Amino acid sequence: MKRLAVYCGASMGSDPGHADLARRLGTRMAERGIALVYGGGHRGLMGVVADSVLAAGGEAYGVIPKALVDLEVAHRGLTELHIVTSMHERKAMMTELTDAFVAIPGGIGTLDELFEAWSWNALGYHAKPFAVLDEDGFWNEMLAFLDTAVRSGFVSPARRSQLLVAHSPDEAIDLLAAGCGRSEAKMVW
Repeated sequence: MKRLAVYCGASMGSDPGHADLARRLGTRMAERGIALVYGGGHRGLMGVVADSVLAAGGEAYGVIPKALVDLEVAHRGLTELHIVTSMHERKAMMTELTDAFVAIPGGIGTLDELFEAWSWNALGYHAKPFAVLDEDGFWNEMLAFLDTAVRSGFVSPARRSQLLVAHSPDEAIDLLAAGCGRSEAKMVW
């Protein structure tokens, strides 16, 4: 795994532990030679993870819609900043640039990106692994809901098992690296 897409909040959230997690993830990625692919912003957890990667000597590739650049939220110190026209183009380019995906705490944008990466996998558009990094139980209710969707017959156990759950930055990196090249993009509902 050479590049990892990190989905996370454009705000800091209410728990200072989330910023600490973003900082540690970015640092470990750089130390392990893994470049960051992310939404290109300088605010919130997005900025924390990017700054941490860069501070540890790593590379950070941002992809941001022009409308957000115009609002002055783009990070100007990245290895590369790709400016695109839409959120759809942003997610497609991030998928092209990365080898795997991980979500840390965030809001609806984070959920949108995670579930789109998962559904694109389900439709066969890519075969890249994806995970949530859940040190403090942030994702517990979502994971419980997904188990309900399995019991209700809307998600197959095979599809549900694709979402990896890690409890530390190193575990996330290890799980995703092990899944690179092994995931199969096939329609399994």
